[in-house]
This record gives sequence, structure tokens and C-alpha cells, in this order.
Amino acid sequence: MVILVGITHGDEKEDVDWLVRKILGLRIFDDEAGVMNLNLEQVGGELMVVSQFTLHARTKKGNRPSYVDAAGPDKAIPLYEYFLEEISRLSGQVVAHGVFGAHMRLELMNDGPVTLIIDTDNKI
Repeated sequence: MVILVGITHGDEKEDVDWLVRKILGLRIFDDEAGVMNLNLEQVGGELMVVSQFTLHARTKKGNRPSYVDAAGPDKAIPLYEYFLEEISRLSGQVVAHGVFGAHMRLELMNDGPVTLIIDTDNKI
């Protein structure tokens, strides 16, 4: 499972805690009947986490995205590192991850039509 993490100005450790539990509990993998009914642990899945500030792009005005909603490195790096620690601890896995702020080239193969956006502003 590839997780792209975007951190915004209002995010805190409590948001990370909620997000990690939510991700690890999601039943998004098919069972023997082809129904999305299993979580990452149940299928023996692995994790890769990459920081992605562009998830907070504003595209309402004009044709050039604005990234003002993305937290700067002083806030985002500690929360990204905390996310990595917590998802590793709770999943019991060594989690593959990207380097914050680095230019990375990823190839993703989406197995099925499932891509989810989980926003900690919508917890309730």
C-alpha cells in the first residue's frame, strides 16, 4: 500500500494518531469472495509512505496551483517523521518511505479502482 501524506498548518499529533489507526483498520482488500473486507494486516500487505505537499494544492483560481495550505518544513517534517514512527510501531513493519522534500520518481500500479483520500478535517 502506498500512502501519500500531505501535512497542513492545522495538523497535530492527534491527527496523525487518528490517521494511522484509520489507515491500518481500513478494510480495502478483497476477501475470497472478492469483497473488500480485509485490512492490511490480514492480507500481509506492506507499506510505503511518501510526503506529498501537492495534495494541498489550491486550483480554484487561475491555472497555477497554490500550495499555501501545505505546512512548511518546520511543522511538516516532525509530523511526517511521527507518522512514520507510529505507522511502523502499530503495524509492526519496517515501513519503506521517501525523503521529505526530495525529488522522487515513483511508479505506482493501481490494482483496481481504489484510491482513497482521508482528510483529518473530516474525522467526525
